[in-house]
Amino acid sequence: MNPAPLQIGWAQADITPEQFPVLVSGQFHARVSEGVDDPLSATVLVLEEGGEQVIFVSLDLVCIPNDLRDGVRERVAARGVPGIEPGKIILHATHTHAGPEVRSPDPLLGGTTPAGTSGVDLGEVPVQVYHTFLCERVAQTVIRAWETREPGTVAWGIDYAVIGRNRRWVDGAGVSTMYGLNRESAPRFRHIEGYEDHSLNLLATYDAQGNLSGMIVNIPSPSQESEQHYRLSADFWCETRRELRRRFGDSLFILPQCSTAGDLTSHRIMEKRANERMQRLRNRSEREEIALRIADAVGRILPVIATERTGQTGLRHQVRSLPLPLNALREEDVAAALEEAATLRKQYEEEKARLEADPSLREKPRWYIRATFAYRRMKWLEGVKNRFEQMKEHPTLPVEVHAVALADIAFASNPFEYYVDYGMQIKLRSPATQTFLIQLAGGGTYVPSPRSVQGGGYGSVPASNPVGPEGGQKLAEETVCLLKSLIPA
Repeated sequence: MNPAPLQIGWAQADITPEQFPVLVSGQFHARVSEGVDDPLSATVLVLEEGGEQVIFVSLDLVCIPNDLRDGVRERVAARGVPGIEPGKIILHATHTHAGPEVRSPDPLLGGTTPAGTSGVDLGEVPVQVYHTFLCERVAQTVIRAWETREPGTVAWGIDYAVIGRNRRWVDGAGVSTMYGLNRESAPRFRHIEGYEDHSLNLLATYDAQGNLSGMIVNIPSPSQESEQHYRLSADFWCETRRELRRRFGDSLFILPQCSTAGDLTSHRIMEKRANERMQRLRNRSEREEIALRIADAVGRILPVIATERTGQTGLRHQVRSLPLPLNALREEDVAAALEEAATLRKQYEEEKARLEADPSLREKPRWYIRATFAYRRMKWLEGVKNRFEQMKEHPTLPVEVHAVALADIAFASNPFEYYVDYGMQIKLRSPATQTFLIQLAGGGTYVPSPRSVQGGGYGSVPASNPVGPEGGQKLAEETVCLLKSLIPA
């Protein structure tokens, strides 16, 4: 008997909030939404073969909190659809900084995560309201993708597109800084801290007639071009979806994945003026430029992989819960964090008193920025003390990791903004011919490399890192072992 053919199902849904205003995620200061620039999407791909399955769910959000992941799975399970295994659903985020807030304070991370709180009344729709809507909408989309699956084939390939660049630079004293490279700081610049990954991994799906039906586009870059905006947006994935559909089919499903890119950004931190001049001459935005680079790379891949389509992949999928050691905090880390937090508390109290003394200040545009910045950063720093106390009884953080193998390629997920050094380790040691890494399949805190911790700076300091280099290395080792169990040498 021939093995059962690969079954492929696709679905997409609009996950733009239905109630406004909402908090926009991704900065220390609060941002209250002021409109919608372009819709946010949930895109689902179901692959099923020989009794095994994987369900990829890409969301235009900053991250995937555990309660969001669990809420979607619980709703899918409650529908009782035959065959679906909720634990095989992998939710992951594009890391747009122009999406609605989905996070609440997480007790596993010290309970003082500032996301979802502001310190002043902003009149926003509570995070839980959008959370409930989102869980239901995503669960419906998963079920629709499952119910529309039919025999098909897949093909895959790799090319390169310059999207993500390392956003951390080092000065002559060995101190690292995220962003902030300008004319004033340029004399102190010595080098960029780490490696840049420009790979673009592509998995294309085809229907029974051989027509292209959808694609996974996996790039090592968060979508942060619009990270300072106050209007909701899918960021450069909006222009990228539009350009890919223009070139390859109006009804094409496009599922973005962010590979390991914790220290990367799509922003240019060097040669800014020269790039701005070229954008002006081309009459294109940076988001449009990124879309063209991605589409060009996809266009180089598709013609050469189409002849190697297959509907027999030997799909394998394993899920593990790994206890990662928490960042080894010291008493001096706590003292330094609390000292800075005390300064911010004073700023917050002063700003709050000023607003209470003169209610007319609230009528000014974005009146809340200074108060919310001080409050949120204060809570972020106070979390260091909470985690220091918590780790005495609970020294590990359980994280969910997925590994998927199709033929000679593999996918591996992690819940973090995972620095590129770890991703390179996994790719180099993976037994697969081609390995797709998926970060932000979880809450999205930074996991820095050892060299970045030496340099310090945002992203690589105790307040940024519930899990540090020790946990980051363990995750890399365990991921490689998991991949090797799926694809024996």
